[in-house]
Amino acid sequence: MEVRHDASGWHANAQEDMLALEVPVALVYNGISHAVMMASPTDLEDLALGFSLSEGILAHPHECYDMELREEEHGLAVQLTISTQRLVELKQRRRNLTGRTGCGLCGTESLEQAISPIPHVIAPALSDAAIQHALGELLAHQPLQAVTGASHGAAWCDLNGRIQRLREDVGRHNALDKLIGSLAGDGVLLDEGFVLVSSRASYEMVHKCASAGIGALVAVSAATALAVEQAREAGLLLAGFARPGRHLIYHRPLTTAAYAQDG
Repeated sequence: MEVRHDASGWHANAQEDMLALEVPVALVYNGISHAVMMASPTDLEDLALGFSLSEGILAHPHECYDMELREEEHGLAVQLTISTQRLVELKQRRRNLTGRTGCGLCGTESLEQAISPIPHVIAPALSDAAIQHALGELLAHQPLQAVTGASHGAAWCDLNGRIQRLREDVGRHNALDKLIGSLAGDGVLLDEGFVLVSSRASYEMVHKCASAGIGALVAVSAATALAVEQAREAGLLLAGFARPGRHLIYHRPLTTAAYAQDG
């Protein structure tokens, strides 16, 4: 896209620039439109599965029998066919999550729904060196961010800090849901790694990780107070302000399995 670029403060010159795409994406379950979000139009099957799992619509990937991506007049739709039991439960929730980019609690109907119980997870033996190694690899695995400067990344890293896969999106919640969907779809063992996100760690990010069975979350930016509270309740290892040479551990469960000595 052609944009006006002011480099000198005096003259504006036209030049080509890459902008991140953002489109409406509807998630449709057995013909019923349940959620509409603004998202990057990539890895949408991963997004649909990850959202379904992290929001508790599905308990296991096999409860989704079929998935089809369709182009609609005003955006894209992912059509999911899910089990009858899960569809009945979905109808009972009576939620409409239509909202802005990566909206975490849009459409929640009551304060009770806003903070739901969080599952307990087992935190892995994650070393400080592994966190730093993953951080050093992060930008090299974010091609969309490299050309647009407008996307978030969510990476799955092994316990040595090597990035195994990464998903990107203009919305941080979407990027995480895409990663969760990718991991679940491939049956990856979630006790053998951790998630690194390029954003802050909010309550929703912690809850999504715990709901998926992920025991450790590292964020480039800060964590919110509620995120730390939820991490403690879930037994999830939570770190933030991850920068070269330093990071902050908000919560590390005091168990042998959750602590690894460096060297």
